[in-house]
Amino acid sequence: MNNSEYNKAENAVDNTENSLKNAADKTKWKVEELADRAKDYINEKRANDEEAKHEDWLDRAKNNVSDTWENVKDKANDAWEKTKDAAEDVKAEWNKKTN
Repeated sequence: MNNSEYNKAENAVDNTENSLKNAADKTKWKVEELADRAKDYINEKRANDEEAKHEDWLDRAKNNVSDTWENVKDKANDAWEKTKDAAEDVKAEWNKKTN
């Protein structure tokens, strides 16, 4: 098996890693922003003369996490398929060389 096939598989793994890192970096609410979002929520409720409730805040955060999870899951699935395809190509090339 030639090095280009190994390089192709390695590049697929690198692309997988980069895709997952990008998905994590692009989350709607990064951890650093949660405190600011909580303050904004409290101020919004105060401005509307409403009570800020812990459960309501958690629901907002949960909805954001759900959206983020779907994005990460999609990227992970894409990365899996690309990596699996590259691995199958390497295996097929190996089988050709050894048979």
